[in-house]
Amino acid sequence: MKVLIAGGAGFIGSTVASACQDSGIEPVILDNLVTGRKEFTQGRAFYEGDIADSRLVNRIFAEHPEIEAVIDCAALIVVPESVAQPLRYYTENVAKGIDFIGHVIRNGCQRFVFSSSASIYDAGEDFAVDEDAPLAPLSPYARTKALFETALEDISSTGEIRVVSLRYFNPIGTDPELRTGLQVRRPSHALGKMIEALDSGEPFTITGVDWPTRDGSGIRDYVHVWDLAQAHVQTLRRFDLFLPADGDATYQVINLGTGTGTTVRELLDAFASVNGAPLPAVEAGPRPGDNAGAFCRSARAEELLDWHPERSLEEGIRDTLAWFAKRESVIDLSD
Repeated sequence: MKVLIAGGAGFIGSTVASACQDSGIEPVILDNLVTGRKEFTQGRAFYEGDIADSRLVNRIFAEHPEIEAVIDCAALIVVPESVAQPLRYYTENVAKGIDFIGHVIRNGCQRFVFSSSASIYDAGEDFAVDEDAPLAPLSPYARTKALFETALEDISSTGEIRVVSLRYFNPIGTDPELRTGLQVRRPSHALGKMIEALDSGEPFTITGVDWPTRDGSGIRDYVHVWDLAQAHVQTLRRFDLFLPADGDATYQVINLGTGTGTTVRELLDAFASVNGAPLPAVEAGPRPGDNAGAFCRSARAEELLDWHPERSLEEGIRDTLAWFAKRESVIDLSD
């Protein structure tokens, strides 16, 4: 089996590609390398270019007619940047995504897996959400994910393609073999910022301390990226079981998280425990587009995918630290 992974040179896409490769599924990578790394495509069929490029997508399918499914990890993902550059985010995440699925359909591929986000949810008082929870995306980034999901559901209703939207919570960690990992020079999520603070000797900034959580800091569901990648493998293997070609259903949403909410202050404590020393911290207001957060409440992933996360928060922190210690020998951060 072959799978086309759009955005397959990025952090999550490359990890998914490794998991596929390890399980006997051959990944074909499409990435424009705006944030992805060519180093992460070694040993894999790789096409550099844009998902909206019809000629390129047609060429990929012509040269790899065995492609049976597409995983779409191609997106811009930085919340404050989306507030500053909403036009860019709607162009890249929605307009080009719609072009891309049109190219996929025209090439006869009927299985499409979309990398969505739990940031689209309106969390209740306990911050736990399942797939039926109301939606209230608060940033342009989150709204692009919600809007593209709406488009995918409508497009799939024609029967031309079947779609699974995997709503990620907060990926941490790395490929256990350290083949790939977080590739951006200055990460925007909390764990990356903690490692950056550790390296620089500066205090870590807790952004937002007045949220209605148990300690005032934001709450997240930190899922190990290798567990997340395994969920993609299971989605490919079981796709036709829960979305059969001759069935009435053409669209499915599945949450991917641990079911455990961790506040930023709790993450800071776990980081100190793994690192062996406390990390000084200061407090600041929330960043543009931030929200209190949410964590996963779902049995659907286990029911449909036979999947549940196996790696702990501490393993995710430990693996991320190991990757950051190695990554400059894997990728050139000066370019």
